[in-house]
Amino acid sequence: MSELTIRMGCEADLELLADLNQQLIEDEPHDNAMTVGELMERMRHFIETAYKAYLFERGSEIIGYALVDHTRQPLYIRQFFICRDQRRNGYGKIAFGKLAALLQTDQLDIEVMYWNEAAYAFWGSLGFRERSIYMRLER
Repeated sequence: MSELTIRMGCEADLELLADLNQQLIEDEPHDNAMTVGELMERMRHFIETAYKAYLFERGSEIIGYALVDHTRQPLYIRQFFICRDQRRNGYGKIAFGKLAALLQTDQLDIEVMYWNEAAYAFWGSLGFRERSIYMRLER
């Protein structure tokens, strides 16, 4: 088995990143109703401005990705996703460890949808702790 590596996503990866983002939205589940095309344009805007996309790979196989805002301190992980067929193999923890080392920081912020118990447990297992409660009024 090849070792997990990280490479920076670029414009050529926009369709892949949008597809992975759509899977993340489905899995959370999130109420974002954007199409893959709309997600692709949003991802283009992200990586052309404050964000960097990181693709997790094992050989030529995509394992997942992360989207990190580099203008915030601490850095903010907006999206983190491990492909469905790769879960429960330890890749999430490995990918996060390698990403944290690459980012060279001891502080990172994330948001977890309160109903996403699996994500909450995953991030908790990595040492993340609650810092605030984000709330929304929708009428």
